[in-house]
Amino acid sequence: MADYFNAFEMSPVPDGPDAVAPEPFLGIYAMPMFVKIPTRDLRASTDFWVRGLGFVDLFSVPGQIVHLRRWAFQDVLLVPADDDAAPPAAAPTVQVFVSCVLGQLESVADACRELSPDSVTGPYDTAWRTRDIVVVTPEGAHVTFTAATPFIPDSDVGRDLASVGIFAPDGERGGAQ
Repeated sequence: MADYFNAFEMSPVPDGPDAVAPEPFLGIYAMPMFVKIPTRDLRASTDFWVRGLGFVDLFSVPGQIVHLRRWAFQDVLLVPADDDAAPPAAAPTVQVFVSCVLGQLESVADACRELSPDSVTGPYDTAWRTRDIVVVTPEGAHVTFTAATPFIPDSDVGRDLASVGIFAPDGERGGAQ
């Protein structure tokens, strides 16, 4: 069995049902992970990601790249699609999962629906204690905004998580065991 431990202090994701989202992170760092998404229209994609999804244009090189960011470690690079490349027979759908707080789901969904009425699915609750919406962006990426719901140890979800060794961070078992 793995030796898990509680490391919530290193996460930029705020904790708790009344958590307030941090402002976009504008610092420059070596990105531990990012998503690169090709688009046929950098301007339209950037507009959707900024006005709909709440990212900021951290920096751009016109016609070459747009570096978008929300919180620390939520980086997306939009790049021009190669118009000369033949599309693969069955191109996989890009899926991106973005943490948010519960209070943001409705405003993100509303902003995206205003830009593209049929772009949002949800909200819906998951078996792992999140409430999610899925947004299809102009370039066809599926962006899931996922927010933690309150952890109730004596609920079906709490018992399901405990059965696989995941306990409440302040519970008697002391976090994931």
